[in-house]
Amino acid sequence: MSGQGRDLPSSQQLSAELKRLKDRKRFIGLLWSTVASLLVVAALAVLISMLFLPVLRVTGTSMTPTLHNDELVVCRRMGSFERGDVIAFYHNNKILLKRVIGVAGDVVSVDETGRVTVNGELLDEPYIDEPALGTCDIEMPYQVPENRFFVMGDHRSDSIDSRTKEIGCVAEEMVVGRVIWCIWPFGSMKVF
Repeated sequence: MSGQGRDLPSSQQLSAELKRLKDRKRFIGLLWSTVASLLVVAALAVLISMLFLPVLRVTGTSMTPTLHNDELVVCRRMGSFERGDVIAFYHNNKILLKRVIGVAGDVVSVDETGRVTVNGELLDEPYIDEPALGTCDIEMPYQVPENRFFVMGDHRSDSIDSRTKEIGCVAEEMVVGRVIWCIWPFGSMKVF
């Protein structure tokens, strides 16, 4: 017995305390490895998103009825782009989403009623609600220059696109990628 009035812990109490410390150390190690794993997964997700599959939020109504405001879409950076593809591209430090109507060398024309012809053939456009000339300050017919795309929004009366000098044809190097999937909201998920 101690002269200070304290009892020494029993061997059972020491064993319990050692077990508690060992369990705590194991828990902290498990917590650190979980956090480290989550950080690696998050870093990989960000890297893949930035390099190969950017995720973008739709703003505005120029692509309705195909895409709506606040939907999230995934783009694929690689590959070639063809007529009918919905692409994302940089314009004045913003990313815009529009549909490719004409590629290099194509002759595009939009008449007063909004009907679009490419190389003399009327374009079948099941993705628009109604044709409209919209804002158009370029001379028609228009030949798409090399390494450029003629793009239009699906909501023709509300879209500012290649029909204007403000946007014009989109240079290949300005394209972020082709929209391949709408991922949000979950109820309206679509594959393009």
